[in-house]
Amino acid sequence: MINEYKTGLLMVGIRYGAVSITGNFRENNEDNYYIDSLSKYFLVADGMGGQSAGEKASQLAIELIPQKLNQLIDFENHETNQVIPSIDEAVSHANMEIMAFGELDPNCRSMGTTIVFAVHVRDKFFIGGVGDSRVYLLRNSSLHQLTTDHSLTQALVDAGTITPEEAETHRYKNVLYRYLGTKDGGSGTQARQLDPVVQDRILLCSDGVTDGIPDEKLQDLLGQFDDPVTTAEKIVEAAQEGGSKDNITCIVLFME
Repeated sequence: MINEYKTGLLMVGIRYGAVSITGNFRENNEDNYYIDSLSKYFLVADGMGGQSAGEKASQLAIELIPQKLNQLIDFENHETNQVIPSIDEAVSHANMEIMAFGELDPNCRSMGTTIVFAVHVRDKFFIGGVGDSRVYLLRNSSLHQLTTDHSLTQALVDAGTITPEEAETHRYKNVLYRYLGTKDGGSGTQARQLDPVVQDRILLCSDGVTDGIPDEKLQDLLGQFDDPVTTAEKIVEAAQEGGSKDNITCIVLFME
């Protein structure tokens, strides 16, 4: 699908595709994603918890965050310096509701979810998240990770205790210290502003993608195809074939 917006004097189109699968190792899909029909925002959430709790947590995130974004942001006229505080408020609201729901339902106790987003306001994107789902940018054939994992291994890398290569197989690789459903989950999304240009490609994904595909392969796949739906399908297929042991979800955006 394509939606258009203006950046400067240049008309840019957004085409997008999305795929989400259960994968080979899970009984149910705890991932969820949301694409606004007018391309105002794109969300990916990866739930965690026993039974169907993770699925419920990610579903709450992709229901509650859009509601708040629509209340708080004028997508055509909002001052850009107020966008990130509004996004953080929307995510904090979802975090509190997920925590409250977990307290009410014993089957959902300790449930949680990651969230990543690309929010489009005026001629800019705002990128961020909580947890270890990721957003990438492919620009001029070079791949850039735009979000930071809130995982113990990333904290160890940041502290210089282990190398990025060691983090890939570390025993704490999938242990998160921040996600929605915890007290710290609503303490900010580390969002950043992105000025999109023609031929940019943006990927939002759960860790089911990155568990099965190294960045080099991801870079190749993002740049290889002319259709975002095909690109999303090929990324998910490669992650599954690459041994991902989780649900696998991605949204691909093409700027044209």
